[in-house]
Amino acid sequence: MTNITKIQLGQNGPLVSKLGLGCMRMSSIWGGPTPDRAESIATIHEALDCGINFLNTGDFYGAGHNEMLIGEAIRGRRDDAFISVKFGAIFHNGQWLGMELRPLAIKNFINYSLTRLGIETIDLYQPSRMDNSVPVEDIIGTIADLVKEGKVRHIGVSEITADQLRKANSIHPITALEIGYSLAERQIENELLPVAKELGIGVVAFANTAEGLLTGEMKAPLEANDYRNHFPRFQGENLVHNLAKVEVLKQLANNKGYSPTQIAIAWVKEQGTSIMPLVSMSRRSRLPENIAAMDIVFTPEEINTLNTTFTVGAILGGTYLER
Repeated sequence: MTNITKIQLGQNGPLVSKLGLGCMRMSSIWGGPTPDRAESIATIHEALDCGINFLNTGDFYGAGHNEMLIGEAIRGRRDDAFISVKFGAIFHNGQWLGMELRPLAIKNFINYSLTRLGIETIDLYQPSRMDNSVPVEDIIGTIADLVKEGKVRHIGVSEITADQLRKANSIHPITALEIGYSLAERQIENELLPVAKELGIGVVAFANTAEGLLTGEMKAPLEANDYRNHFPRFQGENLVHNLAKVEVLKQLANNKGYSPTQIAIAWVKEQGTSIMPLVSMSRRSRLPENIAAMDIVFTPEEINTLNTTFTVGAILGGTYLER
């Protein structure tokens, strides 16, 4: 397995792997079963062995389960891992209740995360979303205080607007923006990505396959118990239209000898030198395929085919990623 190259996360940020490991799926998602613990830890170990040092989690993934899992996996290997933690989302009985971003809460969250992870400093700490319930100045100012205390190394933000990003960066330098980005989710190209580039902020791009739409495996209609049925993108004629677009991706992938998922990840990788695809997985068997995607090279014609097929607005219907 080829080792992953390193990139600088933003203009003045740390060196991290060009591919990030999202650990969310190693815990129960939306009340579902918890994946095999030993396999999840083995996946983290193998990722670290391959040079994937960026491990992404949230203190609300599995109600702290995810952080404890990562803490166990990196025991004795702290220097091999760059730990990114999101906070602020509140869940109860598997239901999302809203955001808690008050300074007092943030100071509470950080100590629980450090304890669960078994570390003294979190490398990248960020609110999972800003909903205007608390001023940006209070949120970023509080994390800046945690930087001074030595509990946080770098400040990130996630799922915010271009104006919020500018304001946050004016309070304290922002290292990274975590945001959903894929062939099917390109709205951020209008304002948010240009601002991130202007300010020298790295981009951690998750949902590269758009909740499975771009894997080439989705069929219409979805199973009745599929959580994606809640989103217009995966309903009725919208899904039929969107899967027709995916046929172009499948054909291009077949011609190049890769899977549609690999092409989707590679396209994100190609969008900038400081853009990191963040791929969630919980099994070692997924690592070779995802790592191989980082070596894919496109011809200008192939990029044009993808960009024209998946222009902004080409995919119908929204998801939770749209604000």
